[in-house]
Amino acid sequence: MAKRKIRILGDPVLREKAKPVTEINGALQQLIDDMAETMYEVKGLGLAANQVGETLRLFVLDLKQREGAPELIVFINPEIVEAEGELFEEEGCLSIPGYSAKVKRKAKVLVRALDREGNPFEMELEGLGARAIQHELDHLNGTLYIDYLSTLKKNLFKRWWKKHRPK
Repeated sequence: MAKRKIRILGDPVLREKAKPVTEINGALQQLIDDMAETMYEVKGLGLAANQVGETLRLFVLDLKQREGAPELIVFINPEIVEAEGELFEEEGCLSIPGYSAKVKRKAKVLVRALDREGNPFEMELEGLGARAIQHELDHLNGTLYIDYLSTLKKNLFKRWWKKHRPK
């Protein structure tokens, strides 16, 4: 396994729409392992492939690792098939270090994907899990959570980012 560089806001790969995974092979397994290692090292809850420079419809998620009981879930070619309710909670992103803002999301989602072996599965998540799925799926579509901010908050963010952007 190897830690990968996390791409930061301004890198064009973060705005690209990821392509479907068409083959599950050794290179994909290595990418999954590298993404998991990277995510765990920075103590993130999730990481999308384009955040490490790969434009594939793939993300990893672990909602339990902060509790000391890691449970990695791999989502290949994920899609939300149902969503309901509403949340308005704080979000942050590994690609926008040091910043967070309240974002409106669906409170409950049903996601369909392939696991790391290519087996189809469905998973229903609520609360933090639902938010994380939507956040990572947005990455695969070239969308960042700051895109959901009001014009005023986007302008405030831009000023903040000018001062705090990692060099």
